Amino acid sequence: MYDITEWKHVFKLDPNKDITDDQLEQLCESGTDAVLIGGSDHVTEDDVLRLMSKVRRFLVPCVLEVSTIDAIVPGFDLYFIPTVLNSRDTDWIAGLHKKAMKEYGELMSPEEIVVEGYCILNQDCKAAALTNADTELDIEDIKAYARVAEHLFRLPVFYLEYSGMLGDAETVKETKAVLQETTLFYGGGIKDAKTAVKMAEHADVIVVGNAIYENFEEALKTVQAVKG
Repeated sequence: MYDITEWKHVFKLDPNKDITDDQLEQLCESGTDAVLIGGSDHVTEDDVLRLMSKVRRFLVPCVLEVSTIDAIVPGFDLYFIPTVLNSRDTDWIAGLHKKAMKEYGELMSPEEIVVEGYCILNQDCKAAALTNADTELDIEDIKAYARVAEHLFRLPVFYLEYSGMLGDAETVKETKAVLQETTLFYGGGIKDAKTAVKMAEHADVIVVGNAIYENFEEALKTVQAVKG
């Protein structure tokens, strides 16, 4: 079984965006620790299945981040289940999760499930709008959510999500300082080796997503920047 505590770098692919077969091969063979498939809007079962079938040709772990029940597809190595801790809508904290378990619970293997405690901090991103996230948080609020994730919910992952913008490195540093067992993921605004190193200095795992579609060559460099 895969040990996420040993990961440092993850590429995140959006099923609703285009990537060439050559680019996909380069990503999968780059040395990244995993390829995460997920998105905030227009995620369909067909697109998820198509992308998964291509990634599965390579040895890199293939992970589905479940954002909609309708696009849950068997065959992934791991299933990341986000619970948005700072959502104002309880559906995004536990409601949709109950519906998924009601429909798929008997088919799911506990060893394949990783629950992520999300804290969304960019008020202008699609994920914040979709989940009705309270992004007006100070550092003490964020650290409190991190402690909720680790000490109350015993979550394996706490995810600082800035989606589309580079977050504050000091916030990442202070958040990491309150976590002992829970793995800290960071995502948002990592576009090149420099920004990758900046955030990897404090986060356990960095997630590179938008850069894949905006500047592919620079996105590739982020792997060796944090692992090489």
